[in-house]
Amino acid sequence: MIKNIAITLSLLLVIVLVAGYLYVTKNGLVPRHAYETVAPELPEFSRPTILIFNKTNGFIHHETIPVSDGMLTGLAEQLGWDVYITNNAAVHNSTDLQKFKMVIWNNTSGDVLTEIQRRDFKSWLEGGGAWLGLHAAGGDTEYPWNWYVDVLLGAQFIGHTMEPQFQDADLYPTGEARELTGHLPAPWNVKQEEWYAFDQSPRGKGYEILLTIDEGSYITKGKTKYDFVDSMKGEHPLVWRHELGKGKVFYSAIGHRPATYNVPEYRELIRKAMSWAAE
Repeated sequence: MIKNIAITLSLLLVIVLVAGYLYVTKNGLVPRHAYETVAPELPEFSRPTILIFNKTNGFIHHETIPVSDGMLTGLAEQLGWDVYITNNAAVHNSTDLQKFKMVIWNNTSGDVLTEIQRRDFKSWLEGGGAWLGLHAAGGDTEYPWNWYVDVLLGAQFIGHTMEPQFQDADLYPTGEARELTGHLPAPWNVKQEEWYAFDQSPRGKGYEILLTIDEGSYITKGKTKYDFVDSMKGEHPLVWRHELGKGKVFYSAIGHRPATYNVPEYRELIRKAMSWAAE
């Protein structure tokens, strides 16, 4: 009898461990180090084309990425552009990047580029390319690459809301870049999102802050039980832009949940950002 109970408990433990392993693997909770070195074969593009890059070597926004890809594809069509979507990082090479009007990193995560790919991407962007980053592209991507964090983004992600994780909050357009944010009300109340915090506002580096969040409009804990920091001292930016060499950079920390990409005000903000970056 005791032997049978021990066997049953052992089987249950194995099942729990396997289920846990499958869960963390599926959701990218264990960082991966998968790198592509052979670029995909690109089709012939008949119109200006944007690259949507979805690689995840960390947390995977399973439900969000397809929805945001759909939004970006629809906006590109409105602007008269073609779209190429891939999670193959080897497309970041000096030859293929020249074929794209801009590159959008859509909820990428982890360390996604090799050293050679980093070099080619940096050269392309500074030489006149355009980059848009959405949500995890600034919160969970390329931590080891100092240029990406300090120069491309201009701020280091330090955490997000966790208690609760998803909340309504009030966002405020600043007086800058009103051609991108003029359609937004003040405040703009965004429903049930995950709110990022950063180590600093990139305004100090001369970047234009487009949207800030009112920390008084949602619950902050300071440091959460997950060791995340959910608030900032002073200005708390969520969307900003700047020019980098001859290139253009736009980043939005908004966009963890699929429903956000169906909000008309947010879609219009991203459409305007894409148009600005492509000028």
